[in-house]
Amino acid sequence: MLVPKGRFLVRNMQFTGPCKNRSIFVRILGTIVAPNNIWTTGNSPHWIEFHRVDGVTISGGVLDGKGAALWACKKAGRSCPNGATGMQTLSISNSQNVVVSRLTSLNSHMFHMVINFCHNVKLQGVRISAPGNSPNTDGIHVQFSTAVSIVSSKIATGDDCVSIGPGTANMLVDKVTCGPGHGISIGSLGKDVNEQGVQNVTVRSTTFVGTTNGFRIKAWGKPSNGFARNILFQHATMYNVQNPIFIDQRYCPDRNCADQQGSGVRVSDVTYQNIRGTSATQVAVNFDCSNRSPCRGIRLNNVRLTYRNRAAVASCRNAGGTAYGFVQPRSCL
Repeated sequence: MLVPKGRFLVRNMQFTGPCKNRSIFVRILGTIVAPNNIWTTGNSPHWIEFHRVDGVTISGGVLDGKGAALWACKKAGRSCPNGATGMQTLSISNSQNVVVSRLTSLNSHMFHMVINFCHNVKLQGVRISAPGNSPNTDGIHVQFSTAVSIVSSKIATGDDCVSIGPGTANMLVDKVTCGPGHGISIGSLGKDVNEQGVQNVTVRSTTFVGTTNGFRIKAWGKPSNGFARNILFQHATMYNVQNPIFIDQRYCPDRNCADQQGSGVRVSDVTYQNIRGTSATQVAVNFDCSNRSPCRGIRLNNVRLTYRNRAAVASCRNAGGTAYGFVQPRSCL
């Protein structure tokens, strides 16, 4: 399927399988534009959705979500479509063997790209852009999926550049530049008592510029049987990042949570290796773990983070692990 050069205004589109052909190519040469009128698309949670497909490649072009009107509606506190959340620009669900290559997503209502209940999905050379103050415009969100890779991509947004949700396993993030945004986050986890965990995630060769966080694991401060384990953060450069390394097991975005006792999510076997750069705050390494379920097996190896050209600080609560090689700030594990 070919989208030629030019600009094309479209409402919600859904491509639903199963498909007989396992080698389907969607080639976009032009720009697909969402309606400016946020009520035109109704309460649909998706703008462009691929559901139950196997063997689809989406390549090139621009998706312009025209999210500014919805952001303004949210900030004004008015009644907005879809409970004020808006649409995900590109949703891929219950699918496998999917490639998204050299695609640009602009100004999504909320999440730009969502991978949900999928296997073997590769996003390569994607570009995502939204203002740093645009609400809930996560770049790429992955959940309940296996064998997902995000490589050689640039993400600038108002929320997490990459967010990794429950049920994610065997995931790779490689050569991603993030900023502005909230960094690369595992979570939030533990919102529900019975929840799948996150495991076997590698994030390497990343760059963060002026982001709120660098590498973050966040879990709600409530009981849960969830977990995050076997996580490797490797080869990263931070430029003026507020929280370069952060485990937050008391996550509470609205500061009105019923339980601030700490999370039941088990965080273990997390390695930070070859991380360097500058922190915008004095506490560059913060392991704020739960007294209910302390962090275990945290490893720091060759970490060099400074604050205003001097030594930064590390803070630990309920965290156990080891540090080896050159580690700055001095380890509190």
